[in-house]
Amino acid sequence: MTKILLLSDTHSHIDDAILKYAKQADEIWHAGDIGNLAVTDTLAKIKPVRGVHGNIDDHIIQKEFPLNARFLCEKVAVYMTHIGGYPPKYNARTRAEILENPPKLFISGHSHILKVMWDKKLGVLHMNPGACGKHGFHQVRTMLRFVINGADIKDLEVIELGKR
Repeated sequence: MTKILLLSDTHSHIDDAILKYAKQADEIWHAGDIGNLAVTDTLAKIKPVRGVHGNIDDHIIQKEFPLNARFLCEKVAVYMTHIGGYPPKYNARTRAEILENPPKLFISGHSHILKVMWDKKLGVLHMNPGACGKHGFHQVRTMLRFVINGADIKDLEVIELGKR
């Protein structure tokens, strides 16, 4: 069993509210727009971090984190990218890869809108954790946490961190 904290769009912001939940996870996944490596360095001192870079991330962050990440967490195939669209309207960059090799879990950020939805046709669960930073149009800072147990994704929770 692996407890995941999923966050995105920190835009260089890290605070005690984020760190409180990071300490409760087994792994922390960041879906891009990190803003500054101090964010992921701070998180990595607590738990292992997986992530991708976003459209605001500079060349230093791009060297540390890829544009796309495909990996297995237990028996769940995961595909994470910052800008990916939503089922069934994936963007042009991700559509072909998702159609040819559907992951069980597709994660993106970018929109600052928390959304969890199924692609029923492909059997793909999509998650966007919203934004937990203070920059952007979102009103409430959000993250997601969930458990991966073998091939199951369960115990999904929305974490609201208050107004930005």
